[in-house]
Amino acid sequence: MKQNEYLKMVFGVFKDCVPAISITSGGVVVVLLSCVLFAIQTSFSLSDGIFSLGADSLQNGHVHVLVVFPFYHRTAAQLFLNAAALLFLCCGAEKGVGTIRFLLLFLLLSTTTGLLYSFLDLLQDANMRSPADGLIPVTLSCVAVAAARSMMPRSFLCGLSFPTMALPFALLVVCTALIPRSVLPCNVIAVLVGLAFGSGWFSLLDMSETRATVLEKVIPFRFLKTIRGVTFVPASVEERRKTLLPQINPSPGSYPVQSYAPLSSIHSAHATATMYEGWQNFPPVGGSVPVAAPGGHNHGHSHGHFGQSCSHSHGLHQ
Repeated sequence: MKQNEYLKMVFGVFKDCVPAISITSGGVVVVLLSCVLFAIQTSFSLSDGIFSLGADSLQNGHVHVLVVFPFYHRTAAQLFLNAAALLFLCCGAEKGVGTIRFLLLFLLLSTTTGLLYSFLDLLQDANMRSPADGLIPVTLSCVAVAAARSMMPRSFLCGLSFPTMALPFALLVVCTALIPRSVLPCNVIAVLVGLAFGSGWFSLLDMSETRATVLEKVIPFRFLKTIRGVTFVPASVEERRKTLLPQINPSPGSYPVQSYAPLSSIHSAHATATMYEGWQNFPPVGGSVPVAAPGGHNHGHSHGHFGQSCSHSHGLHQ
């Protein structure tokens, strides 16, 4: 019994710390491409590090590595952890721009990060070089883009509050320490590139909302809407709000409303407690409203707060 209670407590804490994840189409496409490339690598026994990013990519003219290296994983554990990090951290960035623009942003961040890291790796000594691969660099770059474009001064992660601009660097330390084959210099470059994209330094490369809306209706992007179990985020702001923030149409009578007793039941001379629409109404204490006496002045004040009333009369007699 103690062991079962301990497991329930652990799962309860985990449920409170980790929010519910809404899986999006763009993240699923990236993970599927990574799985396909891993299956090809395993089936055909490709050489280790064939799609890894480094100085050899520029020296040998392998430009395609700049785009392929995020989808390349050497082990199944690396693939699983990278895919989980992408689905958990990049959903917010995709919901902010739309699925089509997210895929383009993913390629731009991958190419820019890969190019800068290849130059940096080329300047290092041959013994100090370390090839980079996996989804972690581009994932951190997407988080940096979302942080730079966010209007919130602080963000929350697993119940902890961070300054929004410090969140990518906190995740940088965590991912580099926990996920295998993570290269720290490449991750740092990825975060800096994401902050630059989020600040608008590369706004000329960004796709407009109108063009992304047109591409959503073109094959093969149109098939992304048919994937079940995932959320396709439209590029249009209005359509995005309808998808992510559905309107709530409550049925009549689902919300309590305040009802008032009719006036006739209150001003009756000898009123008793009555029922009106399920609510019991009590008459004011002290009877009805006083009537002015002949030849005098009558001032009547009635206060009906919480069943209390007060009336007084001043008469002027000759």
